[in-house]
Formats: sequence, C-alpha cells, structure tokens
Amino acid sequence: MLIQLSRDIGDYLYDVFVAKFDLWLVFGIVAQVLFAMRFVVQWLASEKEGRSVIPMAFWFFSMAGGLLTLIYGLVKREPIIIIGQVLSVFIYVRNLQLILKERREAKAERQKVS
Repeated sequence: MLIQLSRDIGDYLYDVFVAKFDLWLVFGIVAQVLFAMRFVVQWLASEKEGRSVIPMAFWFFSMAGGLLTLIYGLVKREPIIIIGQVLSVFIYVRNLQLILKERREAKAERQKVS
C-alpha cells in the first residue's frame, strides 16, 4: 500500500510539473514567487523593527504577484484563481494610492512648517 501511494504521488508530481510543463507554468511559478515574496519582505521588516510593520515593498510585491497570477488564471481559464485575484489587485493598487497620498500630504505639511 505504501509503495502504491508513493507511485501515485510520483505520478501526480510528474503529471503536474513535467508532463504539463510549458511557458505558462514558468509564468505562473514566477507570479507565485513574487506573491510569496511579500510575506518575506513583511517578515524581515517586522524583525528589523521588532514589531509588525507592512513596508511599501509588500504592496508592490502584492500587486505584481497578484496581477501576474490573475493573468495566469485568465489564460489557463482557472476560475478559482480569477476569483481569488480579481478584487485583490484593486485592493493592492488602492493601498499604494493611499500610502502615496499620505506621504505627499506629510511632505507638504513639513514644507509648511519649515
């Protein structure tokens, strides 16, 4: 039974990563790596500060990874990926807009004071 399970897992991994290999698989992997990098960036920034922080790079990796993953889902016709990413991309863009607006306002306020 254990030998059969091992073969089944091996066959599955071969089917997913070798038999179905194409440039879209590479694209999807790159998209997923970019998306995952946001967690690495957030974790490292939090460790450096000694508290939980969300750096600007988190939102850029979120946007890039989410957008590429959405494109991958659209091309591969994967409804779960499309549903999962379509709203998320807009949220990432909006967060970047809010951060940039806040920074512009803070800069303008500092210039008034000086």
